[in-house]
Amino acid sequence: MSSPAVIRIKPYHYIHILDNNKNVTRVEVGPQTFTRQDHEQLVSGPDAMIMIPPRHYCIIQNPVARDEKGKPLTDHLGQTKIRHGDEEIRFEQEPFPLYPGEKLYGKVSPLQVVAPNTALRLRCIRDFKDDKNPRVAGDEWLFEGPGTYIPRVEIQVVEIVKAIIIKPNQALRLRARKEFTDKSGVKRRAGEEWLVREVGAYLPNVEEEVVQTISAYVLTDKKAIHLQATKTFTDVFGKERKAGEEWLVTIDDAETHIPDVYENVIGEVKITTLTSRQYAVVLDPVGEDGKPQMGRRVLKKGEAVFFLRPGERLESGIQSVHVLDSDEALLLRARESFKDGSTERKPGDRWMIYGPCDYVPPVHVEILEKRKAIA
Repeated sequence: MSSPAVIRIKPYHYIHILDNNKNVTRVEVGPQTFTRQDHEQLVSGPDAMIMIPPRHYCIIQNPVARDEKGKPLTDHLGQTKIRHGDEEIRFEQEPFPLYPGEKLYGKVSPLQVVAPNTALRLRCIRDFKDDKNPRVAGDEWLFEGPGTYIPRVEIQVVEIVKAIIIKPNQALRLRARKEFTDKSGVKRRAGEEWLVREVGAYLPNVEEEVVQTISAYVLTDKKAIHLQATKTFTDVFGKERKAGEEWLVTIDDAETHIPDVYENVIGEVKITTLTSRQYAVVLDPVGEDGKPQMGRRVLKKGEAVFFLRPGERLESGIQSVHVLDSDEALLLRARESFKDGSTERKPGDRWMIYGPCDYVPPVHVEILEKRKAIA
């Protein structure tokens, strides 16, 4: 079917005409009545021009090359020059036709609005220079909201990043993807981990990887947590901890505790309670310097409450006070030299203690047996 000789082009419409003598395709824009010559052929149209309303954009593939004044460039035959394989993003403007070779990629779309506490993770796919600094292919950065993102052909939107809400008694554990300086001005190395404890919304940077959200342990007068250092560091209380060191955090230190990245939680420790009729012997007690005193024994008499420190243990558990009747006695033996009142006891010495009385053996003494008087 041959093309009509007379083509009526409406306003904001266009057609593509092929000149068979020159093999050149040109654009004719309405409104007009176009009379086709015998050597001319209607290639496409009439088609509506591309209309971009406010706050919208479109992507044009194989865009036409333009001069400094924005006019399309043509070769010596009059054929419009296009940038093959390239793309161009056009924004709000007067309706325009597509030149031969140009294609509309997708459809006219609204500009992306970035809400508060969200951001777009952007990646540079070709080198360019923006208003702040030059970008090279592979660079990544965030466009933080609120705001309207203006797309560029050199930039690819990787994903939408949402801020993480840090509630009270929570912290965010982060890991550095590469060496950089964080928002607090601290230099981080690749693979390094740290905690963000500030309550509120936190938007992770492109160099930061969210490991997990950590909840605090609530400490009471009956419960403590047992921690171990995985490397040498200074804890939140300002005390230096050596790698492998173990310690307790009790309510005397803080009401809640969020384990640091270098703190391994061994478990929770319940409080040990002694009544007035009980006692216990603690083996390998921890001294005032926080180090265990291996081989030592400490006697705890009731009434008392205490936490067993790391490395400490009870000898024979919680024991009751020995109650001796008037016809009962205990056979004792000294573990080591000590002074029993005015009597000097040597290791291995044996003696008796007679009732009626309550008896709690000191750490220097062991009870061999309980004896009853022969009637």
